Amino acid sequence: MGAFDFLLQGLAVAAEPMMLMYALIGVTLGTAVGVLPGIGPALTVALLLPVTYRLDPAGSLIMFAGIYYGGMYGGSTTSILLNTPGESASIITALEGNKMARKGRGGPALATAAIGSFVAGLIATLLLAFLAPSVVKLALIFGPREYFALMVLAFITVSSAFGDSTLRGLTSLFVGLALACIGIDQLTGQARMSFGVPELLDGIEVTTLAVAMFAVGEALAIAGAGARPDDEVLAVKGSVWMTRADWARSWKPWLRGTFIGFPIGAMPAGGAEIGTFLSYATEKKLAKHPEEFGHGAIEGVAGPEAANNASAAGTLVPLLTLGLPTTATAAIMLAGFQQFGLQPGPLLFATNPGLVWGLIASLLIANFMLLVLNLPLIGLWVKLLTIPRPWLYAGILLFATLGTIGANPSTFELGMLLGFGVLGYVMRLFGYPIAPIVVGLILGPMAEQQLRRALAISQGDWTSLVSSPVAAGLLLIAALALIVPLILRARGKGQVLSQLAGDED
Repeated sequence: MGAFDFLLQGLAVAAEPMMLMYALIGVTLGTAVGVLPGIGPALTVALLLPVTYRLDPAGSLIMFAGIYYGGMYGGSTTSILLNTPGESASIITALEGNKMARKGRGGPALATAAIGSFVAGLIATLLLAFLAPSVVKLALIFGPREYFALMVLAFITVSSAFGDSTLRGLTSLFVGLALACIGIDQLTGQARMSFGVPELLDGIEVTTLAVAMFAVGEALAIAGAGARPDDEVLAVKGSVWMTRADWARSWKPWLRGTFIGFPIGAMPAGGAEIGTFLSYATEKKLAKHPEEFGHGAIEGVAGPEAANNASAAGTLVPLLTLGLPTTATAAIMLAGFQQFGLQPGPLLFATNPGLVWGLIASLLIANFMLLVLNLPLIGLWVKLLTIPRPWLYAGILLFATLGTIGANPSTFELGMLLGFGVLGYVMRLFGYPIAPIVVGLILGPMAEQQLRRALAISQGDWTSLVSSPVAAGLLLIAALALIVPLILRARGKGQVLSQLAGDED
């Protein structure tokens, strides 16, 4: 069967009444939490991860996808009305959208963001459905060497892409890899780094670590920052609907943003923020009214928002086909799969096609639901923005605690939640990225397993790791992904220093 037939089967699964209910709950929860200030999709998904713990895998993952997409949608409301981007990918939306809101055009800004996200999500999900089988066929020829090289590439790109320092990214990664070593050795059955604590024999729960690092760590960081004035929430004045001129100026940026964001999101070293900045630069060059940019140009909201959502769908290509998370949110989604004993990758398409294609098809349904939810309920989402910040983060701590108790009722697990939360706060304090530590914990055991298999097959010959052209190519790309950012940053610092020297002269 072709991709279209599989997609139709997936739609039959996703259109079941119970699955539709899960999708609706997911998009509503995701939007509600994503709208709240300072909470991006990664924190939203991490916070709501324990909610899906007791559900069946198909319904849980469909609800999870709804939470993911809802969190992406909700972030635009915060950026436009509060000038508070929930994540780096929403910076451009805040730049132009908040200017539109201050001019009394918050309604059209929210509308073009919602419709642009819908168009981009629809096209990108179809691209995902038709590209995934080809990537799976390629991945099926991978052996232990190729998979280990792929894991190394994921480690390097995630460490280099997050934060301002590659060294700090790698440090976070190795902390995650060290945590991944705790528990029973997969091959020998011996206990490692458990220190005689029975609860550590099963290893560190990814769910606990993700909720602690993203939710508890963020709440502690906000509390540690001290008192700050409340952000001004701009009221939505006039009509929410776009004028004919707004439509004429938005539809091309929607399409351009989609085809810029999707391939960048699918790349191992992608990231939604790259697509949004490229989309913004493209729209600025092609705009008939470039003087409006920086003062509330609707193209500056339409294009980047489409790129942002298309990139979100693009990250699902390596996640579902290869099991590689390329963003923090994708890493949390991978944890969602693993809590049901599922490992995304080519074998999942073969062993459980109904679940995978049902998940992909549910993204189409979630897009329609979000469009219906976002435009009529803008007034409700705006009221959520008025929640006082102390109440908001107290609620986050409460949900994080209750979620952890629901997933694993243990005082030791609560202690680990607090301990990792403090670690997340300290890492934020010193500028260490959070995503690499989660990726290290998730992919570390798989990388170790593939490395030991490759060495067992070659009888301990380390040179066999690069004897495969595919493995050698992936390791070369990983080396370039590590070295090139260092060179670019060194050049950037050199140019700044030379400019300062010139200014002093």
